[in-house]
Amino acid sequence: MRLFRPLYEKALEWAAQPRADVWLCVLSFFEAFIFPVAPEIMLAPMTLARPKRWWYFASISLAGSLAGSIIGYELGHYAFHYLQPFLADIGWSQHLDVMVKKFGTAAKQHPWEAFWMLVAAGFLPIPMKVASWACGIVGMPILPFLAGIAIGRGKRVFLVAGVIRLGGERAERALHRHIETAGWVIVAIIVALGLYFYLR
Repeated sequence: MRLFRPLYEKALEWAAQPRADVWLCVLSFFEAFIFPVAPEIMLAPMTLARPKRWWYFASISLAGSLAGSIIGYELGHYAFHYLQPFLADIGWSQHLDVMVKKFGTAAKQHPWEAFWMLVAAGFLPIPMKVASWACGIVGMPILPFLAGIAIGRGKRVFLVAGVIRLGGERAERALHRHIETAGWVIVAIIVALGLYFYLR
């Protein structure tokens, strides 16, 4: 079943719209706390179409992601207790409580250590929405949170835009060719992590 290529091709249509930069910002905003499609799939064709504006497109995506991450942070901070009965029903509550308590203590006592964790998470297949919610749950101070998100997500969007700027159509074709495989690999990793915490 093909899922990610049709989403990618829809993003290509958005990228061709006159106000594509607005759509990129909107996609980046919602992806940061709820939407499953990464903004890079729209950023790449936009950069290919107008390579001299790669810095601008990456900046727009990063700004949307930062705004959305604040929403995710607030949802984690204020809505987590509403989800606790559900988490208890599926057996996650005990393990999640331990993780939140452990990370929360570290985030409050040593917030800049948590900052480096967010920076490093940009290299891992951890969705930004997970990081945003988790930081809100534990009450991580907002300044290191935003700084970590800015650097962690920033290096991704600027790297993608920069590679497309330098690699041109060859880099975009490679992304198009492997988008389905990459999408399912990320899904498999997320499912494996969920099963790991569920079975422990």
